[in-house]
Amino acid sequence: MKRLIAEWEKQSCVLLAFPHIQTDWYDHLNPQSLELSLTPFVRIAQAIAYHQPVYIVCDDKARISQMFCSTFNMIFIEIETNDTWIRDYACLSIEENGVRKLLDFGFDGWGGKFEASLDNSVSIKLHQKGYFGTTPMESIDMILEGGSIESDGEGTILTTSECLCNPNRNGGLTKDEVEERLRDSLGAERLLWLDHGYLAGDDTDSHIDTLARLVGCDTIAYVKCDNREDEHYEALLAMEAQLKTFHTKEEKPYTLVPLPMCKALYSDEGKRLPATYANFLIANGVLVYPVYGTPQDKEAHEVFVSLFPKREIIPVNCLRLIEQGGSLHCSTMQVSY
Repeated sequence: MKRLIAEWEKQSCVLLAFPHIQTDWYDHLNPQSLELSLTPFVRIAQAIAYHQPVYIVCDDKARISQMFCSTFNMIFIEIETNDTWIRDYACLSIEENGVRKLLDFGFDGWGGKFEASLDNSVSIKLHQKGYFGTTPMESIDMILEGGSIESDGEGTILTTSECLCNPNRNGGLTKDEVEERLRDSLGAERLLWLDHGYLAGDDTDSHIDTLARLVGCDTIAYVKCDNREDEHYEALLAMEAQLKTFHTKEEKPYTLVPLPMCKALYSDEGKRLPATYANFLIANGVLVYPVYGTPQDKEAHEVFVSLFPKREIIPVNCLRLIEQGGSLHCSTMQVSY
């Protein structure tokens, strides 16, 4: 039996990739922008390191390590990267017949939107350097980003057709073709396809981790928009309706837990930013979630406290992250080896 390990299962470490001068996080007109960009990454790493090891991919481990008051549970690794969204280019953790294995899928910069050759080799380099112990790694000839799929650890995958069937990924596979490939590689027994929902300012073609998240085998947390004037209203209403048609392996409706839609936030150029509370990370004993300095932050906190009563709940201000197109979950990847 083969299965994609669920995020809430025991993890060995969490990966982060920090911004550096060669990334879009650096503004030549404002050199201090890079230091400001590093702040949320430091806070995310600290929040996770209270509970488990954190592997920090960076360009200068001496400089980055000095940004922390304590480097307990942190390992700094110098590897070249194009960008910081390691969720989408890091390896996936599976279990096959009781044995852990890592799968390295291809990454093409979300359908060729951005240069990604360095990012695409990070997992292999980490494995070659021995950071995943003796756990075997297999390269899979398929473009697949970690943020585009959710697993319940029991053969169910939640995803979006906008991303996985997009012509800019794998030439535009059909749902049946995607299901066949994920059955072979991840042991997927069934796929739950969302055909509605999007997030303004998002470059990923509707990654599932910006919209709806499996938080248990029978529970889905999803973004709900109550404002009829918001551009997301109709699409998210249709997404909610489709979620209500989904059933668990036991043929029972999922428990659906709405997350608030963050109020509209904009860049200096007037572009709407992809603020979403669905982009949280479940780690060992902790739930780390993004906040944006809006009234909805408190409402989201209350939802997470009720959803994860046995985990510490830690907010991190991710306004700087959404200015670059992602959020907290996008900047992390859990590994079980």
